[in-house]
Amino acid sequence: MTLETQGWTMAMLLLSGLMMGTVFDGYRVVSHELRFPRWILPVLDIAYWVVAALAVFRVLYASNDGEVRAYVFLGLLIGICLHYLAFSGAAIALFRWLIGAVRALIGFLIRLTDMLIIRPLIALYRIVRVLTGFLVAFSIFIVRIVLQLVRPIWILLRWMLGPLLRPLGRRLRQMFIRWKVQEKWMRLSNGLIQAWKRLKRK
Repeated sequence: MTLETQGWTMAMLLLSGLMMGTVFDGYRVVSHELRFPRWILPVLDIAYWVVAALAVFRVLYASNDGEVRAYVFLGLLIGICLHYLAFSGAAIALFRWLIGAVRALIGFLIRLTDMLIIRPLIALYRIVRVLTGFLVAFSIFIVRIVLQLVRPIWILLRWMLGPLLRPLGRRLRQMFIRWKVQEKWMRLSNGLIQAWKRLKRK
């Protein structure tokens, strides 16, 4: 392996160490800010180290075909130490700022949704409810007026058609009695009630 390849591998692993430290700081900040349950932290730690190992191996394979030498661990260790000595504080501050910005954006979107969608819908519902109540009351008022106007005509028609309707009413009552309509209706309604009770028990 040439000296140039070794230097290139060293530089790549140094950058990998820097990235590992940065990602780990981000993971610590996110887990603290979002308050993950304690039982899940060991699982996340293992997942982080597995992903980091795979990423380092991929970098190592791309730089020197996967050969593991002492300088590989040295470059990785230098990168991690350099990160924690020089860049860790800035990385933590950046991640905290990003989380704060995301929270502020989510809060703004929630307030915007409430102002542009939720409140107009509530106001529209109240307006429709008031208009519906007004229309129902107005309709009842109109129906009462119409009934008052029609009542004299109905009384007149009942008086004029009384001699014809009374014999018809007697015949209908006789037909109902002959066909036992009331008894059949009672049996039908009782059967429906019993069937409904059986369905409710199931």
